[in-house]
Amino acid sequence: MSKRGKVAVAGVAAAIVLFWTVGFWAGLLVLIGVPAAAYLLLDPSQRRRLRGVSRKQLGR
Repeated sequence: MSKRGKVAVAGVAAAIVLFWTVGFWAGLLVLIGVPAAAYLLLDPSQRRRLRGVSRKQLGR
């Protein structure tokens, strides 16, 4: 299994556990809020680099 596949499986497992322990809406808020907050904490140059990497991967 590829590294991306392992990350996806771990994310789904974490989401199921989170939904089960704290409820659907709180779990959804955490699953969306944490990556959004992490993105907003990046410097503008880091955000630009991250967008560039994403575009390069889409063009493969």
